[in-house]
Amino acid sequence: MRIPQNAHLQSSLLFLLPSLATASLLDCSNVVADQTSFDLSPLKGEHTVAKETGETPPSITNLTVTINICAALKKPKDANKEDSCPSGTRVCGIEHIINPADHSNTISRVIPIAGDFIHESRPLDDHWTRLKSSSSHADSKKEGVRGVLHGGLYDHRKQKAIIEFLCDKSLEGTEGLERSDGGSVEKRRRVRTTEEEGDGDGDGDDGKWVEGGPSLIIKSYGPLTDGASEDVLRMEWRTKYACEDMKNGDSETNGHWGFFTWLIIMTFDSVFLGTATYLIFGSWLNYNRYGARGWDLLPHGDTIRDMPYLMRDWSRRVVSTVQGGGSRGGYSAV
Repeated sequence: MRIPQNAHLQSSLLFLLPSLATASLLDCSNVVADQTSFDLSPLKGEHTVAKETGETPPSITNLTVTINICAALKKPKDANKEDSCPSGTRVCGIEHIINPADHSNTISRVIPIAGDFIHESRPLDDHWTRLKSSSSHADSKKEGVRGVLHGGLYDHRKQKAIIEFLCDKSLEGTEGLERSDGGSVEKRRRVRTTEEEGDGDGDGDDGKWVEGGPSLIIKSYGPLTDGASEDVLRMEWRTKYACEDMKNGDSETNGHWGFFTWLIIMTFDSVFLGTATYLIFGSWLNYNRYGARGWDLLPHGDTIRDMPYLMRDWSRRVVSTVQGGGSRGGYSAV
């Protein structure tokens, strides 16, 4: 029996529905965690940061991460397909092997760590936790929000990114970061962050934020436990937009201004509509009752017609009062 063509179409749509339902609806201007809203949209755009992850003399291994929390990353203009993450990626890690001796730079791994890969049934599936209300005692002493972004897959291993946005009112959140925005591969080639310059042995200050350093740092990348089947990128982002009173303060100011603005507009509209209604109704009444024409149509037409002269006399009186005062009490000398 031949199956109707539209039956194939319907079955295909039904197959796609679960994937579409799990598509990311991440709005970085309104990240909500524990009924607290954070506006992270000022951090939009592609930011690149790097971390030295190992040394195999004479070469070193460097992980360069490009991230855009608000949208998918753009393809670099001069990139080969195998040297960039696939479409839909929001967090991309590129591992470089760099030899300072001959200035060579070889890409060893391109890792789509997080993103929306709906056609492969791997959505971003973002989850947010307010640090103050976290079950962790250490987190409860912090102010900010933690985001967990999924969807990545590399070498049959799941990937995810955990980003802690920490409140720091002195930082915008873009300090020390390189903006990529779909530029050349050379721009993303290598960025050495301040935390790499610890004591030189790969530990100590490694993975910790340094005063005056980039506001975004890579803390670690790899499995959280031995034998885990998932690799995790942990990042820390210090910004004033992670402060809970940041958006609330702005919202209150905007709310009050909005209220008074609407009050003024409504008052003006009421006065205008009332005046227009009075003039129209009065003109109609004068026309039908008295057969009035021209200025006589308007209610109090004589007063309206004399208004320019009344205003001129009033302004002269005001000027005269201001200029002619003095100690004589308004009397002029004889």
